[in-house]
Order: sequence, then structure tokens, then C-alpha cells
Amino acid sequence: MKLYYAPQACSLAPHIVLHELNLPFELVRVDNSTKQTATGEDFLTINPKGYVAALQLDNGEVLTEGPAILQYLADLRPEANLAAENGTFERVRLQEWLNFVSTEIHGGLGWLFNSQFPDEVKTLIKEKLFKRFAVLSKTLERQDYLMAGGFGIADAYLYTVLRWTQGFDIDLSQWPALARFQARVDMRPAVKGALAAQLA
Repeated sequence: MKLYYAPQACSLAPHIVLHELNLPFELVRVDNSTKQTATGEDFLTINPKGYVAALQLDNGEVLTEGPAILQYLADLRPEANLAAENGTFERVRLQEWLNFVSTEIHGGLGWLFNSQFPDEVKTLIKEKLFKRFAVLSKTLERQDYLMAGGFGIADAYLYTVLRWTQGFDIDLSQWPALARFQARVDMRPAVKGALAAQLA
């Protein structure tokens, strides 16, 4: 497998999961501005959508979209318990969290990268985001991870996008449960391994 990634992007989430599962893979860096890979390929021929993450399977198929990639990877090693079994209510609950993180947290923070938005608009975006942070906090005050069974793919995704708050002057200490969550996930060997590889 090949994981196409860019530093500081949401592709960190499947990178973490690949480390958690101890699966063999090749890491290929993508320049988001030129859409060229570190190996000289035109990334648009791999993923016409033009953004990471993209996971190229050994048979040549390419998967895109973080939640889909994360579930695919987790199902390769179900014994690792990073995702509930397909067909169970717990899996639907996991998909609920993946959608929430994707649309409300990733989507909300993503708008803040737009330098054309005036500060007034960014303030409104943050206000909405902070309501979503309160929802996350209620769960993470009760349990260490989004799902009661322990660390899973939704946590890798949430951790990844919450890292972006540092660049937008959002202090997670306003939500102690979120700050503790980030610190807890920071300590995982798979997270340290993925971050070290992306900085290499």
C-alpha cells in the first residue's frame, strides 16, 4: 500500500492507524501547491480530487476520503479493535462520530485556513466550532475516547484535526476534556511514529 500525505494535513489520521495496525506501507509526500509527489508523479493522476489522503492498494485501486480509508484499514486487522464490526450498532455509532468529526470539526477548522475570509467571518466560524467542541467535551468527560471500547479510528481523526487549533489561536484548555484527550493521544507510540516520519 501507498499512503499519499502532506504534512499538517488530515492524512495524518490514516498514517497513525497504519502504525497502530503495524501494516506495511510506503509513505509518499505530496506538495499541496504543485500537486506533485516527492517521486515526481502528478498527484492528480492518482487522486483527481487533488487532496490527501489517498491510499493506493496493492491491486492499484485508490481510496480517498479519510473516513472511508480509516474504516478500510481498521477492517484489515479487526483483532486490533480500532473499529467495531460491520453490521453492528457500535459500527453505526462509530460512523456517526466519523461524520461529526468530518463535517463539523474538520470542515469548520478547514474554513479558517482561507486567508480571504475577514476576521468577522472567522469569528462566526469559531463560535459555531466552539459549540461542537462542547459536544465533544461531554463525551470525553465521561470516557477517555469517543467510543467506550477505547482508542479507535475516530480518535485518530479527531486528534489530527484538533492539532490545527494551535495555528488559529484556539486554546484547547478552555475545554479541559479536549486538552486531556490530545495529551493522551500524543503519548501513543503510533502517533509519535507517524509524526516523526512526517517530519523526516
